[in-house]
Amino acid sequence: MKYLKIENNKGFFLKQEKDQPDKWIEIDKISKDDLMNLLEMVISNDFEMDDYLEENIAHKAHQIVYKSIFEKFTDLIKNKKTFADECDSQFRSAIEKYESSE
Repeated sequence: MKYLKIENNKGFFLKQEKDQPDKWIEIDKISKDDLMNLLEMVISNDFEMDDYLEENIAHKAHQIVYKSIFEKFTDLIKNKKTFADECDSQFRSAIEKYESSE
């Protein structure tokens, strides 16, 4: 599912709220809560986004915000399996330590 898009020379993110229809919001209006929701989608879902190309976004603030989010999420998507494996390993060793202390 696509969560970040570029359209009409602007960047947008998909805002999903409980009991509300999904809506596309201009990227410069993104809040901390919106970022956290998107981060959750990156981790748990098939996350799609339009590639960042400076020439496709005319609005300077949209360029800056979209580029930053795009780069961070791209890194996270590339490293998601590594992060998951590390978390599983740490969780597994914590459980084993807990079980052995009982």
